[in-house]
Amino acid sequence: MNLMTTYFRRLVAKRHAICLAVLPGLPWLGYSSAANATTTPPEVLIGTAQGFLEFTVEDYLQRSGIEGRYEIQVNRLDPRLRLAQCDRDLTASQENAASPIGRVTVRVRCDGNSPWTVFVPAQVKLFRDVVALIRPMKRGETIGVDDLSLVERDVGLLGQGYLTAMEQAVGKTITRPLLADQVLAPAHLQRSQVVRKGDHVMISARGGKVNVHMNGEALSDGAEGQQIRVRNLSSQRVIKARVAGPGMVEVAL
Repeated sequence: MNLMTTYFRRLVAKRHAICLAVLPGLPWLGYSSAANATTTPPEVLIGTAQGFLEFTVEDYLQRSGIEGRYEIQVNRLDPRLRLAQCDRDLTASQENAASPIGRVTVRVRCDGNSPWTVFVPAQVKLFRDVVALIRPMKRGETIGVDDLSLVERDVGLLGQGYLTAMEQAVGKTITRPLLADQVLAPAHLQRSQVVRKGDHVMISARGGKVNVHMNGEALSDGAEGQQIRVRNLSSQRVIKARVAGPGMVEVAL
């Protein structure tokens, strides 16, 4: 536990110092000095969970390369909880979660002569700059850079996902009506159609050093990179081709 144990030793020592400072006032709150001499105060358990989560979240954000700020809220514990004072350093671990973001549970354990385990619930909020609309937009509109802004949001509440760079949205098409200040999710966007059904297109057939160009007619809409059906106007043959750009499709020989 080296680094973590040292961290928690300092943390618990600090929490014990705080508890000793407020001991004279505890009888007014329903606590007795005798009980606190032999039990672990809830403040120590909460502080241990808080310190563990701060360490874990910082490590998670650094390893994931995620930029943002976080807030940790540790839930209050049952004031009737009576756990023996631990004669060893407390240990903490996270229960059943892939990441330390959102609702989490911290297992705080004493491995001393009177061992015990308690589960401390908490919530970790992660705030990031995400892409949102400046104005309402209709389905089928193409997004421009002037339609977007970066706003700070709790990404734990963005169940559909989110974008962190305007470049991820510029030039794409809205899939349904959206309101001003709405955070954009991947499901709200699709690649803009650069070829429309009925458009005359240039078919480029490539193979090795051979490059043949033919006139064609698009039989369906298509975004760049999509495969669509195209009619070769010379042979009237219908082929599948990949959209290479406005008015251009490609096939492999």
